[in-house]
Amino acid sequence: MKVAIIGAGASGITAIKCCLDEGLQPTCYERTHDIVKPADDFEISGKWELKVKDLAKDEEQSITYDAIMICTGHHADKNMPDFPGMHNFKGKVLHSHDYRHTAGYEDKRVVVVGIGNSGGDAAVELSRVASQTYLSTRSGSWVYNRISDRGLPLDMLYARRITFALKNMIGGPIVERFAQKKLEQRFDHSIYGLKPKHGILAQHPMVNDELPNRLASGMLKLKPNIKHFTENGVAFEDGTTEDDIDVVMFATGYVFGFPFLDESVIKVVQNKVELYKYIFPPNLKRQTLCIIGCVQALGALIPVSEMQSRLATRVFKGDVLLPPKEEMWKDIHENTEAMRKRYIAGTRHTIQVEWLEYMDGLAALIKCIPDLWNMLKTDPKLALACYFGPSTPYQYRLEGPGKWSGSREAIFTQWDRTLSSLKSRPLDFKENTTGFSKFNVFCIAVVAIIVYYFIVYYKI
Repeated sequence: MKVAIIGAGASGITAIKCCLDEGLQPTCYERTHDIVKPADDFEISGKWELKVKDLAKDEEQSITYDAIMICTGHHADKNMPDFPGMHNFKGKVLHSHDYRHTAGYEDKRVVVVGIGNSGGDAAVELSRVASQTYLSTRSGSWVYNRISDRGLPLDMLYARRITFALKNMIGGPIVERFAQKKLEQRFDHSIYGLKPKHGILAQHPMVNDELPNRLASGMLKLKPNIKHFTENGVAFEDGTTEDDIDVVMFATGYVFGFPFLDESVIKVVQNKVELYKYIFPPNLKRQTLCIIGCVQALGALIPVSEMQSRLATRVFKGDVLLPPKEEMWKDIHENTEAMRKRYIAGTRHTIQVEWLEYMDGLAALIKCIPDLWNMLKTDPKLALACYFGPSTPYQYRLEGPGKWSGSREAIFTQWDRTLSSLKSRPLDFKENTTGFSKFNVFCIAVVAIIVYYFIVYYKI
């Protein structure tokens, strides 16, 4: 089975690997415009006609493929706002997509617009070399640390099955208060001018370890949204103006779409796209086209792209059958409504998913989700490690299609690999580095109380 993969980035490379795992024949292309349409006999064969150009020979040809994997992601086209007076500004204007390093920004006065991860990282870096850096934000943001308790990675400490279960049991408001208190212990967001009106769970998190330090030093200053440009500066909505600005950098995100694909197959409006599991167009009569990596997960993207690709390749082969069209549309509408209720409105929050919930959902379709109840009987040590430990992708290689014999050992040694780079100075005594923090103790205590309640109340 021949599969065309469009896009050779992180998701594209992952898709190639999954195709090879399933015995398919992948060919990967970089994106151009107006290349992907259904073959004339699509409703019977499910095949696609791909128009490609050999740049070395300057020759164009059409090739028919059995399936298509679109891996261009959601960081496609730069989102550039247009403020009044911007065309008269004599300084440099660019998007963070075109920013590579701090060379050339020495002793400049720089305004960075946008307080997402790109904006925060760029502002922090530039504040080390620029004479003054400003970070402009409409709404502020809650700021997480990459390095959390005891200097351990945030995701490995909190992206756990026990954490997700507790969140569902005790509810969003309580989780939000706990998370806010945790962040405010690091620094008071009100004092630093960062505190937004919305809650922590209503926004894609900003992760930045250095932002409060740079703000405290004065080399980085927060400003409200831009009102208009002047010839040599920027006026803000609070009535202040900063003159002699050399550079304005827009870290204002991206607008994604699939211009090489006919809108009758997939249509994107203001970063909103209707796909089953953010992968499959529900109206296709033959599921031989998928989108990989066009999702905003609260966690690492590459494992998500791999899981999407594992599912897609098995759908192409006929090993997995997707539900009827009506059920797929029902799932799409339910996810859209849940996202609308949770997140503040904007093009930034149109393809959000919870990492563990989404991964488990895909794994259930593939039939590679770990059966923890059965595992508790046969391998209790592993079951406890999967439930209370970091939810790393090794768990989806324990059983089912794609099972890997080394996954159990990998789960038990994942902390060794995570911390190995820090072992440049050996100690002459042993320390417990399993990441078993006070939060773990709290989680276990809550579960124990709930179990005890059910045993006593329901006499189970």
